[in-house]
Amino acid sequence: MVFVSYVPAQDQERRTPLHAAAYIGDVAILELLILSGKDVNARDKYWQTPLHVAAANRATKCVEAIIPLLSTVNVADRTGRTALHHAVHSGHLEVGEAGSGVGGPACMVNLLLNKGASLSTCDKKDRQPIHWAAFLGRVVSGALAVSWLPLFSLNPQILWGLLLPQIDEPNSFGNTALHIACYMGQDAVANELVNYGANVNQPNEKGFTPLHFAAVSTNGALCLELLVNNGADVNFQSKEGKSPLHMAAIHGRFTRSQILIQNGSEIDCADKYGNTPLHVAARYGHELLISTLMTNGADTARRGIHDMFPLHLAVLFGFSDCCRKLLSSGQLYSIVSSLSNEHVLSAGFDINTPDNLGRTCLHAAASGGNVECLNLLLSSGADLRRRDKFGRTPLHYAAANGSYQCTVTLVTAGASINETDCKGCTPLHYAAASDTYRRAETHSGNSHDTDEEPLKESRLKEAFFCLEFLLDNGADPSLRDKQGYTAVHYAAAYGNRQNLELLLEMSFNCLEDVESTIPVSPLHLAAYNGHCEALKTLAETLVNLDVRDHKGRTALYLATERGSTECVEVLTSHGASALVKERKRKTPLMLAIMNGHVDCVHLLLEKGSTADDKQVVSLVVTVLEGSWGRRGWFCCRTPIHFASACGHLEILRTLLQAALSTDPLDSVVDYSGYSPMHWASYSGHEDCLELLLEHNPFAYLEGNPFTPLHCAVINNQDGTAEMLVEALGAKIVNSRDAKGRTPLHAAAFADNIHGLQLLLRHQAEVDMTDKLGRTPLMMASENGHTAAVEFLLYRAKANITVLDVNKNTALHLACSKGHEKCALLILGETQDLGLINASNSALQMPLHIAARNGLASVVQALLSRGATVLAVDEEGEYSSRLAGVAFVPSRLFKG
Repeated sequence: MVFVSYVPAQDQERRTPLHAAAYIGDVAILELLILSGKDVNARDKYWQTPLHVAAANRATKCVEAIIPLLSTVNVADRTGRTALHHAVHSGHLEVGEAGSGVGGPACMVNLLLNKGASLSTCDKKDRQPIHWAAFLGRVVSGALAVSWLPLFSLNPQILWGLLLPQIDEPNSFGNTALHIACYMGQDAVANELVNYGANVNQPNEKGFTPLHFAAVSTNGALCLELLVNNGADVNFQSKEGKSPLHMAAIHGRFTRSQILIQNGSEIDCADKYGNTPLHVAARYGHELLISTLMTNGADTARRGIHDMFPLHLAVLFGFSDCCRKLLSSGQLYSIVSSLSNEHVLSAGFDINTPDNLGRTCLHAAASGGNVECLNLLLSSGADLRRRDKFGRTPLHYAAANGSYQCTVTLVTAGASINETDCKGCTPLHYAAASDTYRRAETHSGNSHDTDEEPLKESRLKEAFFCLEFLLDNGADPSLRDKQGYTAVHYAAAYGNRQNLELLLEMSFNCLEDVESTIPVSPLHLAAYNGHCEALKTLAETLVNLDVRDHKGRTALYLATERGSTECVEVLTSHGASALVKERKRKTPLMLAIMNGHVDCVHLLLEKGSTADDKQVVSLVVTVLEGSWGRRGWFCCRTPIHFASACGHLEILRTLLQAALSTDPLDSVVDYSGYSPMHWASYSGHEDCLELLLEHNPFAYLEGNPFTPLHCAVINNQDGTAEMLVEALGAKIVNSRDAKGRTPLHAAAFADNIHGLQLLLRHQAEVDMTDKLGRTPLMMASENGHTAAVEFLLYRAKANITVLDVNKNTALHLACSKGHEKCALLILGETQDLGLINASNSALQMPLHIAARNGLASVVQALLSRGATVLAVDEEGEYSSRLAGVAFVPSRLFKG
């Protein structure tokens, strides 16, 4: 070890030799490094010290050597975890056998506790060591040997040091270790906790006890039995009034529900909304559980939220089996005495009983859109003409939901097609405004995009068929509601282009309806609400796009006021005037400047708006002077943006607190869609980024899809890039911007090797293509970034045969831009004639392109690998002729 001073100070992960010695547990090397002056407080890029590493890797002797040199053993890493967190997280138990020389059992946890490790220290997610022990769990089999059981078991000896002092200590959400164990279904952990005296009835911040968690957990059946057998209160209600039986009913936990009922759970216990477990089971469609609850005496006539029966909820959410079960056992019946002719016994409920808004079960079924539920109710005597408190019949609800089958069923059964509600709206008004496809987006938020699109398309078609059916069966499109709006107005206001086109086609007075400004024209409604497709349809129908409302505003004025760039573009491209002034003499251009809509300003200036008006000049000055406050004084960027971009941490903290106390819903993106998180990431201000992540970790989803991680890697900001990856994980690593480019594309574009390494370590997909079909390798090749090309080829094993939309390979792109070294690197990795002679959409092979650009060494390499010289491109050039031309300059130079 004479040459210890020559050991590199840090590796790429910023780990020192001390970290390495602690990792392998070699105390001799570790002590020698310490004697040579190595820093025991050194941190790697995750802020972990050698103590963290030793504690996580069972290096007890190393821990004993390091601790005397530290001021505290409670130093935290970037995630807030101490050495004790790591020891518990790893579940290590060091054990010495007789005669081993180790000197008996020496538990890492006990060692750290004896040296002053704090049990109450929380990580950044407020988890103490005891919470990690309960969450992860390991189990020891036997007194001396560690036996790792399948996932989620417990090490009792670790718990001995952790449980007794603070067994019921809650985390930031009020959850104790027993809550966590029950939620994770760790029955062995839960058993240990209960044996050590954990409170089985302790509520968390929302009032949920461990029994609530056991009732709802996927693997919580054994935990539930354990808790019930140890005195857990089966009728304990949360702050929202939910009992464990409510929680079991949410997920249809049939067996657990039976255990709770057998142990005294109240069948008709109501939460704060009035819902019983039967309501909950009906809402989530658990027919078997409904049968169990009804068998045990659940009241089917009990009123829940909005005074609804369980049947309301079953049909509203479209569960026909539950509807059938509730109808078969819960409908009103009575027994009449043959002597007195009086009702001596009655039970169940009247199917036409309304909720507190006057809606019957048939209204709910029509809104839910399940035609089987609707037919069951109609066959059971439901009144299809019953109105709710707003005067709406079930047909109004079916039309509003765009439910074609329900609409057909109700009309066929005799529902009045032109009946108006209290606002004067017919079912046609609601069908025209149907936003079923938006509901599809909301309800399928957890699905993949590929699954959502067909669902949206299907719902949209169904809404169109519903409207078409109403029109074909006598619905009058000229009828106006009490405010004077026709169905055309509703279609325009809600942006349904297909419905709008159908109504314009079917309406006799369509032009009159469209041009009418009483109370406001459909053109104004579409522009105000930003529906550019509907606006395009109306713009193609109308002659005059400068029609004004009662305040003198044109549709272009409203679109500009709202900052809808697409609508402004549609209107101006169809001839709308940008010079028309409203009553206060403001033009759309003035309004765009006042509201900071920069893109609208550019569009209007391009279309002929004049910018020399004195009012416009004064407005520009006012905006630049900053008198528009929090809306931002330049390019719609707020002070929060500038604090983030300039790295002013304390100012940023103050501004964020002020934003929360004034208007937490205020826009957080600038005119380009960039949030403060984008700017902090791009500028490399890690402290500001950390604050923004704590403030709102999901802010990266807002605004421009060119994410903060894209910004960080494209500007070679390794620190902020690492922080984003650690905080957000895989969901941001493979995110795409508007052009389909991932952060790996951005790193390749910037020749950022550290960024490439970071992203690939976190499962970035090396061959993911953008909308042009180009991979990160192709992007690096096109831009001549030799280091990135070399890394992607040799380290990441990128695929060199991928074709873009023009059938170019990475080799084509490197040659096309004259990047000789990149082309040679790619050629060094292949002898494949298919790649060497691959033709792009212009019939050009790499040989054509390299020769045309004078890349003599590339031409030579291609020819030596068998590139064909007889190929002709679309311009009629032979590769052999071009190759000969390419060699002339090099020969002259040599000669």
